[in-house]
Amino acid sequence: MTSRRKIRNPILRGFNPDPSICRVGSDYYIAVSTFEWFPGIRIYHSTDLENWRLVARPLNRPSMLDMRGEPDSCGIWAPCLSHADGLFWLCYTDVRRFDGNFKDTHNYLTTCAAIDGQWSEPTYLNSSGFDPSLFHDDDGRKWYTNMVWDHRPDRTFFNGIVLQEYCAEARELLGRPKHIFRGTELGFTEGPHLYKYDDFYYLMTAEGGTGYGHAVTMARSRSVEGPYEADPSGPVVTARDDPGWPLQRNGHADFVEVADGEFVLVHLCGRPLDGTRRCPLGRETAIQRLKKTADAWFRLQDGGHLPELAIEAPALPAAEPVVVTRHDDFESDELDGVYQWLRTPYPESFLSLRDRPGRLRLYGMESPGSLYHQALIARRQTDFVFEASTAVDFEPDSFQQMAGLICYYNSCKFHYLYISTDDEIGKHLGIMSCEADLTSTVTFPIQDRRVRLPEGRLIWLRASADHARLVFAWSDDGENWKEIPVTLDQSLLSDEAGIEGGEQFTGAFVGMSCNDLTGRRKHADFDFFRYEG
Repeated sequence: MTSRRKIRNPILRGFNPDPSICRVGSDYYIAVSTFEWFPGIRIYHSTDLENWRLVARPLNRPSMLDMRGEPDSCGIWAPCLSHADGLFWLCYTDVRRFDGNFKDTHNYLTTCAAIDGQWSEPTYLNSSGFDPSLFHDDDGRKWYTNMVWDHRPDRTFFNGIVLQEYCAEARELLGRPKHIFRGTELGFTEGPHLYKYDDFYYLMTAEGGTGYGHAVTMARSRSVEGPYEADPSGPVVTARDDPGWPLQRNGHADFVEVADGEFVLVHLCGRPLDGTRRCPLGRETAIQRLKKTADAWFRLQDGGHLPELAIEAPALPAAEPVVVTRHDDFESDELDGVYQWLRTPYPESFLSLRDRPGRLRLYGMESPGSLYHQALIARRQTDFVFEASTAVDFEPDSFQQMAGLICYYNSCKFHYLYISTDDEIGKHLGIMSCEADLTSTVTFPIQDRRVRLPEGRLIWLRASADHARLVFAWSDDGENWKEIPVTLDQSLLSDEAGIEGGEQFTGAFVGMSCNDLTGRRKHADFDFFRYEG
């Protein structure tokens, strides 16, 4: 008997959290959260559940999304992707406030006939909580769920899951929301998805918080309106009691029946660096096989609750491996989909691929700590060991002008190898870091030994990371590299660094940045960008 190929986890590496999976015939799609990174939501496609290609970034124009001013780890949370009536349906939350008792969470719905088409203008749904989800019943009715946020100081913030009917013709929710599930003893009940198989409606939720206590739980009812009974065997997937397991933070899941009658579940996970509780690759997406038991519960195929590090692939034809851009010479008029930027729906305000053909031109904007206007183009860190490089043509005339190569998590966690100038040494190379300091205090590890640079020359910059170790280097010819003798902590660029309980939710990026604090928008031209894992 021929053994099936293996699918290794995670299937979407680097920052790709909160997966929602949808099947249309022999095609499978996964939508993931993007938080403060624009365009909003990333949708991947596969035919074999192993090789995934980015095919859509639906929230890609100003009328759909503008996150300027939204705090770190806010923005687009937990999309739900489904297909019915010849359309793709996509629900999501735009989070405007994070800290404190209150969360301003606005939920929307957009549709499209083609996954890579122009999605409809958003329909507003509600703001009572986050993690919206839409279920299409077999009688044609549509049911909407979300978790409810309770700001009252004498209550738990996570106030269970509510249900309302959605009218597609009127494009609105009907009636009052009904509580259908208060959660289990794990608490932090969120991420609802509804399904119907045979005699039961199933409600999958995420519980335990999105840190190391995270879990996937399941409940069921004979009526869509409940009451829902939790699975007596406990979580479907979790590693909360196994701190040494390589896949941690397992939760926020969705499942689908595959073409050959089997079931697979996708869930977020994190891979901490050895000896730490830090995951610089952020929350990634993994896949598991499910089985339906004799008593009609869904459980992991091989039993237990721990996620498999590799699964036996379902009986689907193998697809060609996906080739991701590693070296970009910026010869195209459009930016490659591997890149994202922060918050603004107006990238033309700070970048151009046409003003100097063959170069990416960034016009200097606000500081690396800005929540409004940054000129920063970056891609996900998808490997614990990587090398990223670029070459920049930049002639600053003020110490307030900077451009270079940046390893970035958020406005208070980054390492920046930058070119600037000042009255003491002229044009020079420096390093600035913001090392998980919530007051955004910036340190300058080589301020007392900055590197003098030649005028009018292209300067090559390189970042080399080996797990928690990050070292920068530079060259004035692209061949003879000079390593800067400063070792930085790459693990600081993670959800957990500086935050109790993992209350940030993205992942490390590496890319190009240009800042002009004078407001004169001094530009920098980047000749290429290369990332090798």
